[in-house]
Amino acid sequence: MLTSGSEHTRSPEPTVSKAVMEKERRRIQRISLPLPVRVEVRVDRSYVWNEITRLRDVSAFGAGFTLKRPVKRGRLVLMTMPMPRQLRSYDYSEPQYRVWGLVRRCISIGSNSEDPLFAIGVAFTGGKPPQDYMEHPSRLYDIKQREGEGFCHLREADNLPDESDLPNDIRRQTRFFIPEALKLEITDDNNNVTASETTVTENLSLGGAAVFTTLDIEAGTFLRVSSERHNVKIIAVVRGKRVGPEGITRLHLEFIDRYFPLEGIE
Repeated sequence: MLTSGSEHTRSPEPTVSKAVMEKERRRIQRISLPLPVRVEVRVDRSYVWNEITRLRDVSAFGAGFTLKRPVKRGRLVLMTMPMPRQLRSYDYSEPQYRVWGLVRRCISIGSNSEDPLFAIGVAFTGGKPPQDYMEHPSRLYDIKQREGEGFCHLREADNLPDESDLPNDIRRQTRFFIPEALKLEITDDNNNVTASETTVTENLSLGGAAVFTTLDIEAGTFLRVSSERHNVKIIAVVRGKRVGPEGITRLHLEFIDRYFPLEGIE
């Protein structure tokens, strides 16, 4: 029987082979794979710290591992590891896979303050950092809205993001309005102290503080913060600066290489 000219034979729907589907499923799913990984964190243009640890889980687009230092959510880290070819997106023939990642989660899992341990979760961002990363290594990033799977695309994080939809363990830490004595030191490229002062905090959290100051420094300056009472030294970066109604300047500090010990503060 003849069909009218307006009717067409429909082509069969395109199908994806089971082998291809299984390959993509392996790339997306996190699998337990305790590979050694070197994690590099750049504090500023001259100071980098790194730690060798093992992956807890990994996919083509992210990984989880533990570190002895905290890394703030939104910071970029560089990972080097012998990733299986099936999970790589480039450098298939290289013995080591170097990939940048955005920290999405940092949770304390250490049993005590003398033996800290942090569970880190990262989303891979590709083989290169943002173009101006080396000039601003302490900058925080967030993920742009995206569809589908693949490397996440970055944007600068908001100064005061809406975190109401985030789990409690990755929201910004609670600030305590307490006066804690601290010493602030500015150092040069050779780690020599060029200026210092002893001050107190206006407020304090695990990851940062607002401190009164007479130092003439701007946002982006790195400081060494020390507490004699807690016997701790922390690298910090100035995130902001403001003058209060009484004319006293405050610095808003982000702690970089460790959290402030707040045990006992309610």
